[in-house]
Amino acid sequence: MAAKLGQPADMQIGMQLAASPVADDIHSFYDLVNVIIVAITIFVLALMVYVIFKFSEKANPTPSRTTHHAMLEVAWTVVPIIILVAIAVPSFKLLNLQYSYPKPDLTIKATGYQWYWSHEYPDRGGFSFDSLMLTDDERQELIDEGIPSPRLLAVDNEVIVPVNKVVHVLVTSQDVIHAWTIPSFGTKTDAVPGRVTATWFKATKEGIFYGQCSELCGKDHAFMPIAVRVVSEDTFNAWAGAMEAKDKKKAREIIRAVAIEQAKQNVAAVQQ
Repeated sequence: MAAKLGQPADMQIGMQLAASPVADDIHSFYDLVNVIIVAITIFVLALMVYVIFKFSEKANPTPSRTTHHAMLEVAWTVVPIIILVAIAVPSFKLLNLQYSYPKPDLTIKATGYQWYWSHEYPDRGGFSFDSLMLTDDERQELIDEGIPSPRLLAVDNEVIVPVNKVVHVLVTSQDVIHAWTIPSFGTKTDAVPGRVTATWFKATKEGIFYGQCSELCGKDHAFMPIAVRVVSEDTFNAWAGAMEAKDKKKAREIIRAVAIEQAKQNVAAVQQ
């Protein structure tokens, strides 16, 4: 089954769909390396079958006494070097993309706790909120409203970001090591107590994108998901304005309306 946008699917094969330039490059690199792996595997298998039949005692009763072959020795030295270079060049390019931080349009600080996340918007007045996993009853309330809320992934307060904007995420922890990651963005970094690490993404598609803590941080490690909702710039500004004014009711209404509309669009896209 193909992966869903922003979240895993039952019986999924392959990675989650990409929704950022970094994730696009990760997928391209993944495809390239797999092509090379499959080609090498087929070549070695074919070579082994050839040797088994060509140099068996029945087909070759008088074995060759050749001990050296200059061209063959050059080939099995040079060809692996070429393969490694073919892998290294896009690998270094990808690493440079991941760790060359472009100028941010928005900065978010994510702090890991046992066992939930807190998110702060330092360049939008410094408002913050905690993100805790929804219970089954809370999920059902949203589902009844037409808002998909996957089990173990949906949270009460989503991280809201504008589409096609560079977002820097400053990540730290208040207790043990956690990890902030969103697979569809190709972003992952550890949250280390006493230190601030960083990652970045530029979401190219609107919708809801989920991740989870990726470090074994304790008994509720599996229950501290991350949910990032990507919205239009106008919607983001309206939501951020409401949060800055401490009007959480208005902010929640804005996001619920967007969530319902995005859910309808996803259903329509699947039916097409």
